[in-house]
This record gives sequence, structure tokens and C-alpha cells, in this order.
Amino acid sequence: MTEERLGQKIRALREVRGLSLKALATEAGVSVSFVSQVERGVANPSVASLRRLAQALGSSIGALFDGPVNQGRVVRRQDRARLVDPARGWEDFLVTPRDAKRLQVIESVIEPGQGSGPEPYVHDSDEECVIVLEGTLEVGVGDETFLLAQGDSLVFESRIPHRNRNLGQSRTRVLWIATPPSY
Repeated sequence: MTEERLGQKIRALREVRGLSLKALATEAGVSVSFVSQVERGVANPSVASLRRLAQALGSSIGALFDGPVNQGRVVRRQDRARLVDPARGWEDFLVTPRDAKRLQVIESVIEPGQGSGPEPYVHDSDEECVIVLEGTLEVGVGDETFLLAQGDSLVFESRIPHRNRNLGQSRTRVLWIATPPSY
């Protein structure tokens, strides 16, 4: 998904809910100009900003994914819903069906030097686990910082402010597992 496509989805959700740019900006705690820039594909929201926008729209980040809405228990690799932020250097694939009730698994590909953004974010899952499949990932949870390498995992409470960043020289691939789903 390009920045423009993400912005189009946000605009469509805002219009369906009958919200003005100002109302959405106020509810999300961002400026009107920022919302306008996101909708036009000019600005790239951090995960924290994207989460606040989605919540203000009465939605979730998962609703912004491109791809089919999977029915049943099997999600084929080629049918995974996808969310991309090229400017921020990450790409998410929803591994579990969108309507999963108790568990959500997301595969993320994070380019060197990139991540969730400088602002920590929270969400309504009880617990979250990140598993590094390839590369390295710095994860900040509250006041703690963890450097994870291939094969390492970390479990933490999703309601504690957290952020992540690929400090390595190559692409990092991780699995995010959250229960219950909240992305």
C-alpha cells in the first residue's frame, strides 16, 4: 500500500463517519494540516499516530490493510492482507484472518534504520510477543530497551508504551503475536 492508498482509506473512513478534518484531528490529537497531508499521501504517520487516527475513526489499523477479507481458518500466503509504509520502511502482513477473535499474528518486514517511529504507542491487547525471524530489532518497552537477534523473542504487556527500530544493516523480519487482536 502506498502512502496515497493509506490516505485514501483514512479519508473514506472519515467521510463515511461524517467527520470533518478538524473533528478527526481533534479526536486523534493531531493537527488538521497533518490529517490533510496524510489523506493526500504527503505525510507518513508513525504507528502511534496511525493508531490514534484509526481509533478516532472508530476503527483499527487492521481495517487499513489492503487485501481480501479472509473467511475461515486458513490464510494463504498470497492472500494475506497487507499494510505498507514505504517512507517509514516497513511492511506488515496479517497472517491470521481479520476476524480472529483471540489471537492476531502479523509478519513485519522492517528496513535498516526504520521502525515504528520515535513516539511509543500502546494498544488494547493484553500481551504481545515479538519473534525475530531475520536480522535484529531494538524494542523499547516502558523504560527498558531490548536488542533482539535472530531467534530471540520478547513478551510484554501491550498497554505499556513501546516502540521498535531495526538497528542492523539488513532487512529485519519479525512476527508480532497479540492476544486478543487489537491492531
